[in-house]
Amino acid sequence: MRMKGRSIFTYDVYAPTTITTMLRPRREEGQSIISEGFHIEPPIPFSEYTDLYGNPCQRTILPVGQVTITSEVEAQVNPTKVIPNPLPKFMLVSDLPDEVMHYILPSRYCQSDLHEINMLAMEIAGNLVPGYEQVEAIRSWIHNNITYQYGVTDASTTAVDLARYRFGVCRDFTHLAIALCRNLCIPTRMTVGYLDKLKDIDLHAWFEVYIGGDWYPFDAVQEKTEGYRIEIAHGRDAADVAMVTQYGNAILKSLTVEVELLEPEPEQHQNNQ
Repeated sequence: MRMKGRSIFTYDVYAPTTITTMLRPRREEGQSIISEGFHIEPPIPFSEYTDLYGNPCQRTILPVGQVTITSEVEAQVNPTKVIPNPLPKFMLVSDLPDEVMHYILPSRYCQSDLHEINMLAMEIAGNLVPGYEQVEAIRSWIHNNITYQYGVTDASTTAVDLARYRFGVCRDFTHLAIALCRNLCIPTRMTVGYLDKLKDIDLHAWFEVYIGGDWYPFDAVQEKTEGYRIEIAHGRDAADVAMVTQYGNAILKSLTVEVELLEPEPEQHQNNQ
């Protein structure tokens, strides 16, 4: 399936402001990039680098005035990867590859080592078979028990906050899922990008777990994990995958996000839903 994603950030800049962005797509298995664009108006130079997680990043200094940043991508993507049957087996920590070990550690927004998180993880999934069944139970519990609501959380909201107050957006849903899965020694990371199946189109966040030697996506916002996705970045939590990070006096005035599927969804895939 060919899929397009577009995001337009408009800023009022009151003093020259250094920013870093993660707005260009990853090149990896499951998504083949057909075309992409990254434009800043007024035109200014920017540099690029790759971060610790392999995410393509951009860096520039915004001039005073109104600045618009536009990112576009068209990609050939597969439907969201489904868990195979038989289910992949849970991996003991001793058997995990070195490169995923940091995904079982607590992080800034995902305090997986706290007693409160442990108690909730045990309540939801403590009696289930380790691995997929636990992850799906956590995903389903968050979907059914946390209310999706804009404007009640901010950049300081953590997994523990969401466990207590139970209101938030996709970023918050994902942080709580990550913390609960890591508490059960399941490597889990945060992924951001575009998803076609959203009621209100926006840049989206979901989580991926490492079981049976591979990464699988789970989405606590959806009733079930499905749809087509373009991955932009992944990391431990939102601190690693912020779309825009600014170091100065600039105010985001608007963000417009567009997602489009360019071909009809295959009938076979529809019948399998």
